[in-house]
Amino acid sequence: MRVIWILATLLSHWRRHPMQLATLLIGLISATALWSGVQALNQQARLSYDRAAATFGGARTSTLVARDGASFPQQLFVDLRRAGWPVSPVLEGRLQVGGRSFRLLGIEPITLPIEVGNAPAIGKADLQSFIAPPGQTLVAPETLAELDQPEGASPISSGGASLPPLHAQPQMVPGVLVVDIGIAQGLLNRPDQISRLLIGKPRGRHPPLEAVTGDKLLLVAADSESDLERLTDSFHLNLTAFGLLSFFVGLFIVNSAIGLAFEQRLPMLRTLRACGVSARLLNAVLVLELVTLALVAGLIGLVCGYLIAALLLPDVAASLRGLYGAEIPGELTLKPAWWFAGMAISIIGALAAATASLLKAIRLPVLVAAQPYAWQQAQHRWLMLQAGLALVVLAVAGCFLWFGNSLLSGFAVLAALLLGAALLLPAMLEGVLSLGQRSAHRAIAVWFWADSRQQLSGLSLALMALLLALAVNVGVGTMVETFSRTFITWLDGRLSADIYINAPDNAQATDIKTWLRQRPEVQAILPGGRTETQLDGAPIEIVGLPDHATYRDHWPLLQSTADAWVRLRPGDAGFVSEQLARRLNLELGDHIEVPAPGGKWTLEIVGIYADYGNPKGQITVNIAALLRRFPAIPQTRFGLRVAPPEIPALMSALQSKFGLDARNLLDQATLKAESRRIFNRTFAVTAALNAFTLGVAGIALLTSLLTLGNSRLPHLAPLWAIGITRRRLAAIELLKTLSVALITTLLALPLGLLVAWCLIAVVNVKAFGWRLPFDVFPLQLIELVAVAMLAALAAALVPALKLARMQPASLIKIFADER
Repeated sequence: MRVIWILATLLSHWRRHPMQLATLLIGLISATALWSGVQALNQQARLSYDRAAATFGGARTSTLVARDGASFPQQLFVDLRRAGWPVSPVLEGRLQVGGRSFRLLGIEPITLPIEVGNAPAIGKADLQSFIAPPGQTLVAPETLAELDQPEGASPISSGGASLPPLHAQPQMVPGVLVVDIGIAQGLLNRPDQISRLLIGKPRGRHPPLEAVTGDKLLLVAADSESDLERLTDSFHLNLTAFGLLSFFVGLFIVNSAIGLAFEQRLPMLRTLRACGVSARLLNAVLVLELVTLALVAGLIGLVCGYLIAALLLPDVAASLRGLYGAEIPGELTLKPAWWFAGMAISIIGALAAATASLLKAIRLPVLVAAQPYAWQQAQHRWLMLQAGLALVVLAVAGCFLWFGNSLLSGFAVLAALLLGAALLLPAMLEGVLSLGQRSAHRAIAVWFWADSRQQLSGLSLALMALLLALAVNVGVGTMVETFSRTFITWLDGRLSADIYINAPDNAQATDIKTWLRQRPEVQAILPGGRTETQLDGAPIEIVGLPDHATYRDHWPLLQSTADAWVRLRPGDAGFVSEQLARRLNLELGDHIEVPAPGGKWTLEIVGIYADYGNPKGQITVNIAALLRRFPAIPQTRFGLRVAPPEIPALMSALQSKFGLDARNLLDQATLKAESRRIFNRTFAVTAALNAFTLGVAGIALLTSLLTLGNSRLPHLAPLWAIGITRRRLAAIELLKTLSVALITTLLALPLGLLVAWCLIAVVNVKAFGWRLPFDVFPLQLIELVAVAMLAALAAALVPALKLARMQPASLIKIFADER
């Protein structure tokens, strides 16, 4: 009962100060919402990766593969089964259907281990339908919609072969077609070949692998993390970093609100202590009060976080699809653990923000508790200690930069850099304001600078939040703008043909080429092709290009030998993408061995080129050499060089004669516009989180100024008493806030450029394998300074207007208070 009365007494403060309660709740809600929203997005993506990794034996299943990464005879499967090995064959390849490329998986359901992936999804009842002619093609509902085919339809592949009837299964991964392995061997034109063997749980002893297959196969142990998860780690770390930054900025708001509440409630705390309430019990009730408020704010924050995640999910899905080829469903599926984690983070955040105030309050003697800001007497000493800590943190950032060699170390550099700069900010502001005070001569000017220094203790957290938000905005904005301009230039080099055609099958492709050779407006037909294989344990693409000036003049080569394009013609040389060169530590003149159906294909590296946005390594060779080594590649893709005025008429003629639609026929302008749209959507989530973070920083500054509003009156009342009008006092207060905000903003600019350099030169290289040029965009920086000052003006305007409209009686009352 005693606890309830103490709690009721403490809660009465919020009833008298509803604005403080709103500020506290807004801080907790914003912190919880942004953090939980980001975690919801990450969780949704992780569920999709798990789904993909478990599809009929992905990285989560032990497998046997050929040592050279190529396919191998299925007789090895027969030998291993007879020897007692619990293996099941899988054949994997790419298949074009309706002008789109899909991943084709051929499985053998009789031997498929029951614990492997989605094997139970076939079920005993459907087993006969899957195996017996005409069989079934298992697809996800999303794939069925992408094919624009009803369930039961039998689409035609680019090679002219008919697939078994489509059968939708919800647990399947989008973009994957699953058929019986015998059917897959026919569709891929790889008879009696398999890609890998899945290993189930052993049911007895069996001979060693080498005793059955010799050195032909290699055992690959199950991996807890799939290739897709490793590829997307950087993206999710980026999202998590934004969420964490927003969370801490929100806690700055909470800290300011709690600091003011404690300062105003110190007389109440003194009275409760004098009435016999022990310090331990009082602190326990204070914690109970905080936890109650945190639960309310956490619940609202989770609802807001869910809405934020639902709003950003389409853009996140587009980002992951564009950057990594990952398919993410468009609906959120959240586990109960997400809700519990959100409530826990709200409580932990509230307690963390209040820890300093709780400790300081419990250590203050009863008679001292009525003195406002009693713990700020050692401000200068703490400022020096904080600056020393900042230098240590910046030194740690330098160590991570110098000695680190991983993606995680790259983010550690960023985190330490931002933390060190934030800790150093109060000392730097103190130095600038001290310089201003020493250079001032008039009394009001001296007071202006001295009072600004005095306000630093109350505004430092909000200004640190503003610094972090602005630095991240400058850094990410510079990186995105650099990427945008580089991407457009790169796109001009990669998409150099005027019209692109992707025929449904080889027969129609031949007919189209024959017809095009008779058209006078067609200046050149540029055949192309691509296939996939394994190199050094990772998938790569091999692209074939013709020896034509279209590519020689525009291909985005970063490094090349003098006769690079001439060296491609014989078929023993190739270009490699920048990310593949970095991953395998390749240089010009090195040789690589590429697995091909006819054996190893040795290529000399004569060029390294930019391939932005591609998660896989890529090799470019002469198209004739590619078709010699991979004769089964569909020859359905080719480009055309056409005079620009003739493009619309030729495309109309192609559509009417061959029935080509927008998926099979595109002009350069349309393709570039679609690529730019995807690019812009890819970074839409980053822009949204940038805006959220800057908005929360603005709220933090507003709440800090509101927090200091009442405590500032004893400093302003004497000035009013000597004749300075309330309106002029309000203008001076507004100018002081804008001054420190401007200083903070100007300090944030070089910090933001340093963040941009870290993102471009460290994080991007580790995450994607390619490096962008570093450019500075002055107009963008000026715009951000203007936005920051507008945010500071909006935050400072409310307290300034409140002061300008304050009644004289309120100022006179200051002289009668115990202060």
